[in-house]
Amino acid sequence: MTSSISVEVLPHTPASLLKDIIEPARTALLLIDVQVDFVSPEGVIGMAGVDMSTITSAIDKMETLRAAAKAQGATVAFLRVVTREETDSDALKNLYAWRGRSGQHAICRADEPGSDYFRLFPEEGDIDVEKALFDGFYGTDLEEQLRARGIDTLLVAGVTTDCCVDQTARSAFHRNFNVVVVSDACAAYEELLHFGGLLALEKNCALLADTETVLATWGDLPDRG
Repeated sequence: MTSSISVEVLPHTPASLLKDIIEPARTALLLIDVQVDFVSPEGVIGMAGVDMSTITSAIDKMETLRAAAKAQGATVAFLRVVTREETDSDALKNLYAWRGRSGQHAICRADEPGSDYFRLFPEEGDIDVEKALFDGFYGTDLEEQLRARGIDTLLVAGVTTDCCVDQTARSAFHRNFNVVVVSDACAAYEELLHFGGLLALEKNCALLADTETVLATWGDLPDRG
């Protein structure tokens, strides 16, 4: 069954308030898991026949946000999953096995094309972090790199809304970062999961904004490019 859910019904932060929150010098744009296996038609998910139209739309928004962040001098941080047999989580393997999906956790393997970035790639000066699981802070130096640049606020975008975006945003909040999730620059493979992920984040630990509002906010600031 399909549904028609508009994320616009969720509370979104107006540009008048956002302007005081996402000051470029203190803000990083996180781009999460824009990788072949997750978002490309040639990746594991795409080859399984999953509809990628909402994913593609979110990547379009991410490209726009990255250009705006660069123009304003905000930090851009890339996060990606890179898995290896020796670091696979026993808990994750057990979870998949109990669900009758043994082996399906082996995605984004190191040194395989599926772990590569897709459409969006780190540039000189960007933060580039590899992670083994969902949370971009767990077992990485992401927090240290952000603190070293004086970052206290995160604009979060990427895939999927209900998994790595959700868990990274929650972890950021618990590390005392201000979190703004860009609702149309995130996506999930199911509409309900996207909406539910945004609903839970907005209720508990993050503000929501859309790409248009972020651009309008930064458009009111002096160009740092």
